[in-house]
Amino acid sequence: MAGTETIPARIHVLIARAAPYALIIRRGPSKHVCTIGWNLRDDTFQLGQWLKGRIYEYRCDLSPDGRHLIYFAMNGKWESETKGSWTAISRTPYLKALGLWAKGDCWNGGGLFADNRRYTINGAGGHQSLRTPPKLVHDEKAYVFHGMSECPGIYFTRLRRDGWQGDEPSRFRNIEEFDKPISVDWILRKRLHADLNHPPGKGVYYESHVLIHARSMHEIACPNWGWADVNKGHLLWAADGKIYRGEIDTEGHLKEQELTDLNDMTFEPIAAPY
Repeated sequence: MAGTETIPARIHVLIARAAPYALIIRRGPSKHVCTIGWNLRDDTFQLGQWLKGRIYEYRCDLSPDGRHLIYFAMNGKWESETKGSWTAISRTPYLKALGLWAKGDCWNGGGLFADNRRYTINGAGGHQSLRTPPKLVHDEKAYVFHGMSECPGIYFTRLRRDGWQGDEPSRFRNIEEFDKPISVDWILRKRLHADLNHPPGKGVYYESHVLIHARSMHEIACPNWGWADVNKGHLLWAADGKIYRGEIDTEGHLKEQELTDLNDMTFEPIAAPY
């Protein structure tokens, strides 16, 4: 329709805790999503697989070595084996399930890795086990998801585990803030929003970011950043369907490098090599 604004690709990134590897979850249009491996050593990218459906990025995690992905997805095929929504464990950067648990609704689901072998499923009792991943073990005691059944329960736990500092989450606040140091001078602040009246192109849960000077508390707004993190002193972020790497100097000047543009991607069937 004339005058309709094009929404850039929506991007979320999972960074492995013990390896120079990340996984991009790229969504767009709304019912198409794909995974892309990101080698953080040389900033090269590898397309994984597409899914006609939705991956709930805030309920996902990578194993510390970056080899496995746990994710929660929904395609609405409620009469299928997976009951229309499911938790799965795959080998990165692909989605083909090594472990598979049917869910049937969008409460709970997803999970976190405690280490390279142990994982915790959010609301495991509400799933039907279809396939158990070889050499991996479910440990229901490794994480407690703050009693939250949707995205915040997992995402807040993951942020705190990965070095973000913030208050204990509350299911009643509309905005939660988490900070991560960039340098002695600058802090990255992530604001997690829960809003039924969310902006166009955002979901009920979304995030925004500001850079804060550690002494003066002066803020630099980053209005287009849909995801951001700090890795080995470097800022990494996604804005307008693109991935960037950058550094900020003492005076607040941001030196940025565009690494890849993920907007012009279309669905293609890809078989996993396993």
